[in-house]
Amino acid sequence: MHSGLANSEKIALVLSIKNLLKQKNAVLVSHFYTDPDIQQLTDETKGLVGDSLEMARFGAISASKTLVVSGVRFMGETAKILSPEKTILMPTLHAECSLDLGCPVNKFAEFCKQHPDRTIVVYVNCSAQIKALADWTVTSSSALKIVDYLSNRGEKILWAPDRYLGDYIQKKTGADMILWNGSCISHENFKALGIKELKKQYKDAAILVHPESPPEIIALADEVGSTTQIIKAAATLPNKTFIIATDIGIFYKLKQQCPDKTFLPAPSFGIGATCQSCAHCPWMAMNNLKNLEETLRTGANEIRLTPEIIARAAIPLQRMLNFSQQYS
Repeated sequence: MHSGLANSEKIALVLSIKNLLKQKNAVLVSHFYTDPDIQQLTDETKGLVGDSLEMARFGAISASKTLVVSGVRFMGETAKILSPEKTILMPTLHAECSLDLGCPVNKFAEFCKQHPDRTIVVYVNCSAQIKALADWTVTSSSALKIVDYLSNRGEKILWAPDRYLGDYIQKKTGADMILWNGSCISHENFKALGIKELKKQYKDAAILVHPESPPEIIALADEVGSTTQIIKAAATLPNKTFIIATDIGIFYKLKQQCPDKTFLPAPSFGIGATCQSCAHCPWMAMNNLKNLEETLRTGANEIRLTPEIIARAAIPLQRMLNFSQQYS
């Protein structure tokens, strides 16, 4: 992951962005999968680098009037739903998500109508329109606790959009779940054979896996968890080497936190492939210093949602935040 910018150009962009943040009373909120340059800049300007749940929480409590969300579109929409009075900008509005794209609102609405007796639980990796149809939203760090809570109350679940995360939760909780057939293109491509071969080379390595991965990958894991949980596991486990089955954008924070440890990307392509692991979301990669600076300078790429969608989508999101605050 390299920006391709000359060092002088990078320095000029970083300085301009820092000045614009002050001028616009703005703060950066960036996902762990974005470019290391953006993550570093976010840290330096007292913004937040985090997972979806942390991003949602931070945006809602920040005193800044403008949030610049580096990530994919649903993250910007989530920030707008929780902070409707704030201006939400993104480096690009073209940064989509395969889970979002794979769950069109008209088809999902019909799916929900077919199962009126079920509680609709959606992973945050979906559009504001999908959230507006849901009873609950969850993140990968809160999904197990929330679904277990609902199941223990006797509720049957309609789950969307990631079938792998849904399958993992179903197996862990025993909940009665019907799953929408969606997947993350980055996590779906990890190869069990490649991970096993890498493990032979690094016998003492711990395998850390995101639950959006297929079940045969999860079966190899020493720890399964969200991006935040993976980072915590890398810091707390005694191993010195780790095989990481999630987006390689996380390596910036892993290396920053554990400079004495070795992190290896889990293979996502077969034997003979020129790229051993290309596990990087192509839409996350669309965020860069150039378009970040441009959106701050011009006010372009603002997230806009109707008041009706904001009001309806805020209900399941707020339930998630209240639950996470109470049970974290």
